[in-house]
Amino acid sequence: MGKIKVGIIGANPDQGWAVRAHVPALRALDQYELTAVATSREESARRAAAAFGAEHAFADARSLAEHPDVDLVVVTVRVPKHLELVQAALDAGKHVYCEWPLARTTEEAEILVKGAQAVGVHNVIGLQALYSPAIQRARELLAKGALGRITSAAVHSARGKGAAGEVPAWAVYTLQSANAAGLLEVHGGHVLSVLDHLLGDIAGLSADLSLQLPGQVVAETGEPVAVDSPDHLVLHAGLASGATLSANIRDGEAADPRVLLEVVGTGGSLAIASTGAEDPRGTQIQMSDLELRLSAEPGRLWEAVQLPPARPVAQEARNVAAVYADIAEGLRTGEQIAPDFAHGLRLHRILDAIRASAATGTRQALG
Repeated sequence: MGKIKVGIIGANPDQGWAVRAHVPALRALDQYELTAVATSREESARRAAAAFGAEHAFADARSLAEHPDVDLVVVTVRVPKHLELVQAALDAGKHVYCEWPLARTTEEAEILVKGAQAVGVHNVIGLQALYSPAIQRARELLAKGALGRITSAAVHSARGKGAAGEVPAWAVYTLQSANAAGLLEVHGGHVLSVLDHLLGDIAGLSADLSLQLPGQVVAETGEPVAVDSPDHLVLHAGLASGATLSANIRDGEAADPRVLLEVVGTGGSLAIASTGAEDPRGTQIQMSDLELRLSAEPGRLWEAVQLPPARPVAQEARNVAAVYADIAEGLRTGEQIAPDFAHGLRLHRILDAIRASAATGTRQALG
């Protein structure tokens, strides 16, 4: 099998998740070749191709997807465009890796799941937090019963976005709920994906969403921003296993944004915590370096668990590189290894239940 030829849609050469994570991740893996890039303008597409060493540059995403030098289409644009652009990749019969959230709504996500199943290609959703070495090791420990029966879990995840009353221009769109890229969808979605991965299905939940910091301005211009996307989520849930779960996920942390997840069992407990970030945005669980501590019996102090050495790439790209490694292995064997669109759809349905609970004040059951 030759190198997997990748085309990135949304490969802005100046800023964005592609240049910060996807390009460094691909450069770190011998199985891949970045052959094509697409942006909304020809000029930036040509600059991106030159900067990233890609042979082909497009201002039309469908042309990228249809090009014979592209095996895997990577979608890294704003969420409202995901449906159209992922569908273009599926129409071209290409494997596709889409950043989380999969789509703007659960209904759109359902369309993409059915489309990917019909075409029969590898389809991957970007829930890269699941590839953190600390989270993978915690899952191994829980699977072998190292903590006994799990009784409860609690997570605190805070980031600094909006703490100073301003956001960069590129992030303004995340403050409008219609764009489905706010605290609940992105920050909350990645945290919830980890909880689901470690602890199993949520059976029911009660949630509150609130907007505590509505007075935001554009950092570069001082222009006021219309904000209607929540910046705080408080969640109480019951798991199918019978364990309880609580979560406090918020923006606007004025000092020391951080992640802390604790899991308690009848035979011990573990803690996963962020260790600092090269960039303040990196305090989110999907892009943080995380440490794992374990108490092997009740009442015993936590001890650090040794983890594999970090990949020699930028912090934000490490988990993304691990996703790409699983995609390559899946394409080699023909087995879907990385989380697929159906995995993302289940998470979208949890977000719907949170919204319904917050809107009605009632507990929501999940099937």
